[in-house]
Amino acid sequence: MDRTFSATPRPYGAVHFLILGGILLLSVAFAFAIRKASPKKLLRLLFVFGVGMLLAEVWKQWFAAKYIYAGVRSMWFFPWQLCSMAMYCSTLVPFLKGKAQDAVLVFLCTFSVVGAVFALLFPEDMMRPQILLFCHSFLYHTVMLLEGLAALRILKSRKKAPFYPALLLFLGMAAIAELVNVLSHRIVRNIRYEANMFYITPFYPSEQPVFSAIAAHAGVVVEIFVYLGAIALAAFLLYIPESRWLSRGTENRDDKTSSDMES
Repeated sequence: MDRTFSATPRPYGAVHFLILGGILLLSVAFAFAIRKASPKKLLRLLFVFGVGMLLAEVWKQWFAAKYIYAGVRSMWFFPWQLCSMAMYCSTLVPFLKGKAQDAVLVFLCTFSVVGAVFALLFPEDMMRPQILLFCHSFLYHTVMLLEGLAALRILKSRKKAPFYPALLLFLGMAAIAELVNVLSHRIVRNIRYEANMFYITPFYPSEQPVFSAIAAHAGVVVEIFVYLGAIALAAFLLYIPESRWLSRGTENRDDKTSSDMES
């Protein structure tokens, strides 16, 4: 169960690029496969993805407790990272209605996709020596991308959904993440094992490129706000072309409706 690589794959090595190429091909194939799927069917698919991710998360928590942090009190793998939100959102979205469902769908095809892409492009924390945990990480983030495509296809059949409810959802999630960070600091009291949900812990500077420099020069609090703002901006920049694509679908439906009424 805890078998390890003889040599752990490195970021930007052959294995990493091979995985990225496979994910890209799979995403294109998936987008083609669901192009005619009904919203109802896609919502069910999101639920299946979500339940699968939740089960995988339960396995990861067990694996980490048994093979990585055996006998150590750790909250590093607490399931409230930005990428963790996809499993909660995709599981709950079929049970939501109206604007609440639209907000979650927009979140899945913007914030969640941004989180998955950045994790796949900068996979230092995913390049674990344990083979199963390594595979889990890349499969999980691949599913996040597929969920984003499914969510976008569902929104294609509806009127344009605004971005700001998804932004408010993201900010609420970030606030909970910071609460988890503060509580874990008080409980664990060990920088190696404390939670760093959303990578915005206020107790030590970020280790991520650029943001670590901001923390060094302007302080951790400023770095946190810049970091959250950068994520929100990236999600919004992704939303712009997506919304244009969605608007074309709405215009086509309106034109078709007008033609049917005239005939």
